[in-house]
Amino acid sequence: MKKKISALALMLLVSLPLFSGCVGASDNNGTGDEKLYPKMTLRMTVNGTDIATDTKTAIKFSELVKEASGGNIEIKVFTNDQLAGGNGTKGVEMVAQGATEIAAYASSAMAVLDQKLLVGTIPWIFDDYSQARQVIDASGGEYYGKLLEDKGLTYMGSVHNGFRQITNSKRPVKTPDDVAKLKVRVPGGEVYMNFWRAFGADPVAMSWSEVFTALQQGTIDGQENGFSVTNSANMYEIQKYMTVWNYTYENYLFVMNTKKFNELPEETQKLLHEKALEACEWGRDMVEKEERELIEKFRSFGMEVTELSSEELVPFKEKISDLQKYFVDKYGEEAAAAFGLME
Repeated sequence: MKKKISALALMLLVSLPLFSGCVGASDNNGTGDEKLYPKMTLRMTVNGTDIATDTKTAIKFSELVKEASGGNIEIKVFTNDQLAGGNGTKGVEMVAQGATEIAAYASSAMAVLDQKLLVGTIPWIFDDYSQARQVIDASGGEYYGKLLEDKGLTYMGSVHNGFRQITNSKRPVKTPDDVAKLKVRVPGGEVYMNFWRAFGADPVAMSWSEVFTALQQGTIDGQENGFSVTNSANMYEIQKYMTVWNYTYENYLFVMNTKKFNELPEETQKLLHEKALEACEWGRDMVEKEERELIEKFRSFGMEVTELSSEELVPFKEKISDLQKYFVDKYGEEAAAAFGLME
């Protein structure tokens, strides 16, 4: 990966409170115990808009930490990858390098560090959110943590990005043949690219900040994302069709630069871990509650929403069964065991 940080990112960073040792300069008027929680300001970057799940959960995390530390620890949340000039890949690099302290990125974005982080996105390995929670909170999160540790990051928690659906401007998607020749934006990564190619579609890896304009201009036909992102990006305004098929699960991984984390007092480390997990649980509950409401919202804006039954999904799953096996084999026994994919 390139080590150079963009000029824009550097300008933004220079204008922010910087760390001195492990503690950032802070104008907090905290009243908490400074021996346990020294006054500091930490920067947290997310990719989403102000109303996206990653942003809402990050803000909740900030609020929980501020309250529990008696106001001593302030976490400033920067949306839309402001500190990386709108570039998610650069944002991941920046937290790994320590240019920012904390981040929440989708596993597909984090996979620029290690493609094995995509194991949880293998199509149709989770039946529902309950199963996804159980697997990740048991062995899946531990596996994420091991991979991220090697990249200089400390894993702190996981929140639903959601099961991913497809929207497009061409036609309803009800059978595998309906997917053929659709030009669909994907976040990158071999799972997504190979999945869509298996159906004869044309997947296009593109920065999320460019997608709305590309859809408006007809450069691409559609996009695939969870309900929250589809809503926060106003896709219902420019996409006619949506198919609910839960084809892959994706989550946001809460991480902190390990060097910065290790410089913090033990009680501060413990507090950040606890509140990250609490915020992620809050975010998961929010996502699950809101999805049904968002389906009705999309329909009210004129979007044609097709919800596929388990029987209707069978031919889709059959078409990618070999692809599932390929990825299970590729990511290896440790990944497969962590996500309950061992036969």
